[in-house]
Amino acid sequence: MSLDVLTPVAPRRRRRRYRAGRVLLLTFVVLIAAVAGVWFGRREAKATHPSAATKGPPTTSVTPTVSQPIAQTPPRLLFGTPLLQGAGVHIRAPAAILVDADTGRVLWSERPHQRMKIASLTKIMTATLALDEVPWQTTVTVARSVTRVPLVREGLRTGEQVKAWKLFYALLLYSGNDDANQLAISSAGSVHAFLGQMNAKAKSLGLRDTHYTSPSGIRDRDNYSTAWDLAALTRYAFRNPRFDQLVKTRRIQVRWSAPTNSKIYLNNNYLLHEYTGANGVKTGYTSESGWCLVASATRHGKRLIAVVLDSPNMYGDARRLLNLGFSHT
Repeated sequence: MSLDVLTPVAPRRRRRRYRAGRVLLLTFVVLIAAVAGVWFGRREAKATHPSAATKGPPTTSVTPTVSQPIAQTPPRLLFGTPLLQGAGVHIRAPAAILVDADTGRVLWSERPHQRMKIASLTKIMTATLALDEVPWQTTVTVARSVTRVPLVREGLRTGEQVKAWKLFYALLLYSGNDDANQLAISSAGSVHAFLGQMNAKAKSLGLRDTHYTSPSGIRDRDNYSTAWDLAALTRYAFRNPRFDQLVKTRRIQVRWSAPTNSKIYLNNNYLLHEYTGANGVKTGYTSESGWCLVASATRHGKRLIAVVLDSPNMYGDARRLLNLGFSHT
């Protein structure tokens, strides 16, 4: 028997089967890897690109919300329909209002949103802003432009150094126009800049029918407000205890530099001397605005605010409105 006949054939077949198995296994692994790659790729694509059902505009998902300023809602300083409108009170002012100073509830009104010239009632806003910006005990150097303000002024002198608190008393009791301009400059650096702050503050408080063209009210043109806005502003101003103290002061004597040495400020609001419980606020007059008054009084723990504009008898009108309010509390 030849050796070729005795040579085994089976091992060769096993090698072919083994090699074929390796090829099949390798092919299977590659196929699994390919399927896995496709699956992960699709998953990543879904995470990066939301479906059409959930995808929003690019600006919504990308732009941070902090980049869009949120408009602040003005505080509700006054509200409600007049509770005492049918009470039969008669006043001579063409525009007026009576409100509860504690709650802001409107009690009575006559043309409350009619825009009117307000003269020195402007100084309520001037004081409100300046009290926040000018420290009470700071020393103020009087600017040259302040001494040239027309009409009512207390006589500040250029370069004169004055404690700020004295200017506040002169502003709200004597109603000095030079004091108003000096406090405006001390607050914002210039009268023009301060006017910008006054009008911005009016807008932030929701005083839609108010506009200022001077910190004193000496200019009637485009300087206006309404009975409603003035009552709302006064409610806001009362949040500052210093403002509250200033407007109820009847008389104050202060030391002054030589040659003046001393000054006495008498409050122009004579209602403080004539009406029980009266404790503010401010008078105003120009030939165009007529007589104007924001008055406040407290009885039995209840404080009321009355505003009368262009009245031939502002104190009489204010008394009638305050009496009406107190008779129903």
